[in-house]
This record gives sequence, C-alpha cells and structure tokens, in this order.
Amino acid sequence: MKKSYLLFTLIILLISVTACSNKKTTDDTYGEGNEEKSTFTVGFDQDFPPMGFVGDDGEFTGFDLDLAAEVAKRLDFELVLQPIAWDAKDMELKSGNIDCIWNGFTITGREDNYTWTDAYMSNKQVFVVKEDSDIKTFADLAGKSIVAQADSSAEAALSERQDLVDTFGDYIKAADYNMALMDLQSGAVDAVAMDYIVAGYHIEKKKADFVILDESLASEGYGVGFLLGNEELRDKVQTTLEEMADDGTLEKISTTWFGKDITTIKK
Repeated sequence: MKKSYLLFTLIILLISVTACSNKKTTDDTYGEGNEEKSTFTVGFDQDFPPMGFVGDDGEFTGFDLDLAAEVAKRLDFELVLQPIAWDAKDMELKSGNIDCIWNGFTITGREDNYTWTDAYMSNKQVFVVKEDSDIKTFADLAGKSIVAQADSSAEAALSERQDLVDTFGDYIKAADYNMALMDLQSGAVDAVAMDYIVAGYHIEKKKADFVILDESLASEGYGVGFLLGNEELRDKVQTTLEEMADDGTLEKISTTWFGKDITTIKK
C-alpha cells in the first residue's frame, strides 16, 4: 500500500513539473509580464544594401538593421534578424515567422495592406544606367533591356506605366538587386529600375560606374510594416523611433550610412 501511494505521488509530481516547464506565458507577448526577454523578429531582404545585407565579415548589417537593433535595445527585446525571400514576405508575416518587415519597405501603394509606422525616410523609384550609356531620358529606354526586382516597388511603379513598359525591348524580373546590377555592369541589360537610395549607395559607397536618370517613376516613403491590426507593437516601435529622433540617434545612424541625416521623423 505504501509503495502504491509513493508511486502515485511521484507520478503526480512528475506531471506537475512537466506542465510547468512546458507552460508558455501568453500575457503581453511583447514584453511586460514575461519573465524571459521577448523576441522581436525582423524580416528583411539580405541583398538590399544599404538597408539590409551581408557585410564583408559575413554578418548581417545595414541602416534599417541598425535602427531595428536600437529599437529592440530600448524596448528590452531580443532582436532576431530573419532574412526572407522578398516575394514571400506576406506569407512570412501572416504565418508569424516574423513580427515586421523592415528593409526599405515602401508604404506607397500598400497603405491598406499592413499596419505601418510613419515614414522614416523618403525615396523614389528611378532608372540606373552605366556611366557611358547613351540612355539619358525615359524616351531613350525604347528598345532596351530593362530589369526590376520581382515584387518590388519599382515593379509596382512600372505596372502603373504600361505605356513606358510597352516601349522596352525586353523587361526582366530579377530575384534581387545585386543580380540586376551585376547584369548591368556586365552589359547583359541596359538599365535597372530601382530605389534611389539603394542606387545612390552603390554609386557613392561602392564607386560603381553608374548614373541615375533625372526623371523618376514614383515618390514614396519607407516605413516599418506589421501584420494588419497589430497596432500594439507598431505603437511601441513608432514611439521609440520618435524618441530616437528627439535625442539625435536617428541623425547619428543616418550620418554613419549616408553622410547626412536623410530621415523624416523629426523632433
């Protein structure tokens, strides 16, 4: 009888310990109430310098990733950097694999698809050509080979300019901008439709022999995109970005990457 009682007690204790060890805290997913530090998983395109990319040391780096790291630090979150295929970003967000998309993510045209922070940077979609190219205006793109990243803002901008696209000799979709710019450098294509900020980085920082056409396809703003309805996390990030603008941190990070403050959240 004693043995049976002891065995029964041990079983109950084992079940209790297992239940406690497996229990997950569900109150306030993003911080308060959790004993362990909450994660903040940022989805980004790892081939999109200077916003997010793989540095020479093999580590993830970039302007947006520096912003995300500072936000996570101030909110006492554990930052998780999650590279994603850009055309799979919606699936990654809806499945919960990432908490936000933060990587030169254009608000314009997507206003109703995500819950957004305010724009923290202005941008525009442009064409990039080689320095010695005879392409100077949109009219000169007629009959030429043009490339844009699949599911990018440049592709979206071009979808609104079918009259222009119809003049192209060939219109190609690339997996990422690094591949597109390598094709431009080699002469495989004549022009790349892409973000002005990214193009400027390649020209200024990497000394690429490219130029940006004066005409632009569209103006836009970069923001941090969250799953539609996730206002709680968006508000925390927005408030923190405003604090970083107030104390000069946004300006400092921007100057590190671009030589000046080009952010649009002002104190």
